[in-house]
Amino acid sequence: MKVLVIGAGNMGSAFVKQISAAGHQVSVTARDAAKVAALAAQYPGVQAVVPAGAADGQDVVVLATGYADAVAALQSVGPLQGKVVVDITNPLTPDYMGLTLGHSTSAAEEIAKAVPGALVVKAFNTLFAQVLAQGATLADGNKATVFYASDSEPAKQTAKVLAESLGFVTADAGSLKNARYLEPLAGLNIYFGYGAGRGTGVAPAWVGA
Repeated sequence: MKVLVIGAGNMGSAFVKQISAAGHQVSVTARDAAKVAALAAQYPGVQAVVPAGAADGQDVVVLATGYADAVAALQSVGPLQGKVVVDITNPLTPDYMGLTLGHSTSAAEEIAKAVPGALVVKAFNTLFAQVLAQGATLADGNKATVFYASDSEPAKQTAKVLAESLGFVTADAGSLKNARYLEPLAGLNIYFGYGAGRGTGVAPAWVGA
């Protein structure tokens, strides 16, 4: 697949590493052009691109930014009509110990409203960047699970194929509104990993939790 990764932080870098290793054609973009260039230079075949028009010709767009920057980032890469957008964001409070949205909506639903026509699928949001960067196989030998939720079957299938090509086990979590459950699940991961001081290795398996 042709994959555009938006974001060059911890999650964006982990995606670029794993998606390129899986044999996909990867482009990466972000606001910081120097950071994008440095990231792309680490992996053969990865292209650093400017945001404007970056979505053109891509099969899937991976949104690897913070939730606060998500809509602007998506709008910066050009028309997204009919494009699969994998939303990995979580609407976290500044201290990362709570969510700013929930119950009646989710980050994924708000993003979908802001970019009508895009095929938004929630996925990968329950994985720590460190887990994604290390690969799908956990310390106990089991494979980490990627949950995906969307109102679009093509978007679901794209997320499933992408995640499985990286070695992850996948689970269909239903419609996009079920991101209201997946985002708090990510919050629980973060609590165990950081709030409870268990480290990123505790999730997503919650070993000994």
